Amino acid sequence: MTGRWYSQLMPGNQTVGKSANARIETSRVGKRGAIVVPARMRKKFGLQEGSLVIAEERDDGILIRPAVAVPVEIYTPARVAEFLLSNAVDATDYGKAVRAVRKLGIDPRAVAHHRPRR
Repeated sequence: MTGRWYSQLMPGNQTVGKSANARIETSRVGKRGAIVVPARMRKKFGLQEGSLVIAEERDDGILIRPAVAVPVEIYTPARVAEFLLSNAVDATDYGKAVRAVRKLGIDPRAVAHHRPRR
């Protein structure tokens, strides 16, 4: 696409900064707002059906980029109790951990853990 056509597609003939090897391709918006990302770009950025993307509103338009989803572990109260008790560094800290575990409604003696050596 030449610069002349590109500037006609942009509202108000705005220019957008781009890297030397950036490529511009036109796509259509479907009935429900679906946008088809050209195959070359999907391959380049590893996008497949169901991939997450981020749509970011900008003053000059919408930026769509791949999103990274990081799995998050949700800890059970028993696992939290294990962390609290096992990570105590001394007797005072261990006593605080025991009280916190009891507040969780868990008997500290029922939790597999390591007591501090000091």
